[in-house]
Amino acid sequence: MSDLLLKIENLSVTIDGKQILDNVSFAIEKGKVVTIIGPNGSGKTTLARCILKLIEPNEGKIWFKPNFRIGYMPQKVSLNPNLPLTIFDFLKLEIKHKIDEELLHNISKEVGINDILLRPLQKISGGEMQRTLLARALLMKPELLILDEPAQGVDINGQVEFYKLIDKLRLEKNITSLIISHDLHMVMKNTDYVICLNHHVCCEGSPSFINQQQDFHKLFSNEALTNFSVYQHKHDHVHH
Repeated sequence: MSDLLLKIENLSVTIDGKQILDNVSFAIEKGKVVTIIGPNGSGKTTLARCILKLIEPNEGKIWFKPNFRIGYMPQKVSLNPNLPLTIFDFLKLEIKHKIDEELLHNISKEVGINDILLRPLQKISGGEMQRTLLARALLMKPELLILDEPAQGVDINGQVEFYKLIDKLRLEKNITSLIISHDLHMVMKNTDYVICLNHHVCCEGSPSFINQQQDFHKLFSNEALTNFSVYQHKHDHVHH
């Protein structure tokens, strides 16, 4: 129980008369990379918003470890093109506490944006924006990172580097990650535990286990699964 960060029990959400989540239950343990996959409209983002306490579920509950801290990386941010905002300005915007500049620079180095902090947000690439949003989430000193479609708008090389960075954070800082995605190929190669969601939990387990489940194959077309590659976790390091 000491490694448990959060536990979701029988969570149900109805919005405008439509059942978005139906009796969803699962738990997340410390130091894991957990991925929630499912087609568009399956309730993935609604589930994340429940964990972030932005939506109150109709039924069920979420248990959090005491003094639990979450960092959230959204899919994207909408920016006014006329707003003169640099990466540094964006990271300094207060979230829930005053940002420590030493911490900001340390995190910027970790994610690889320290050399472009004074660049306008409107002039950075998709990969640089991805790392900027990750840095902002890390400024919360989180135990759990929630990453909503983190590979969206980033080329394949950028995706590979990003998931290497997530694994580095897990190994060096013991940060747990909850990734929300419909990108099977890249995400399933970089996760420990998969939750297949389609308003309810269809199946859950290791990537290799999920790949054998009929419910998983029913959700995704054969075309989508053609290039699917199951993640093989190499135990050439120690999990703390």
